[in-house]
Amino acid sequence: MPLIGDTGMRVISNKALTDFATLHPASADPLRAWRRIVEGSHLRNFADLRRSFNSVDRVGDFYVFDIAGNRYRLIAAIHFDRQLLFIRHVFTHAQYDKWRK
Repeated sequence: MPLIGDTGMRVISNKALTDFATLHPASADPLRAWRRIVEGSHLRNFADLRRSFNSVDRVGDFYVFDIAGNRYRLIAAIHFDRQLLFIRHVFTHAQYDKWRK
């Protein structure tokens, strides 16, 4: 079970979130909420992650988060042992579909 309030996951890099939110203003609040949950939780493994985000999927070495009811997708690499989450991409759903091909 994720430990809430323990030293949480560190998100690298906020710039990816702010850049995306600048282009897609409706994503700002959902991305902020996602970040608050991640940074406020000590996630030890995929099972912990899944309990906090029931729509997250593992795709190869990456974790894919549905943001704002599947309007956006956030792709991340996570090192649970070091409590580091690296944002690789933030996409609209359509951009994600193209990226996956």
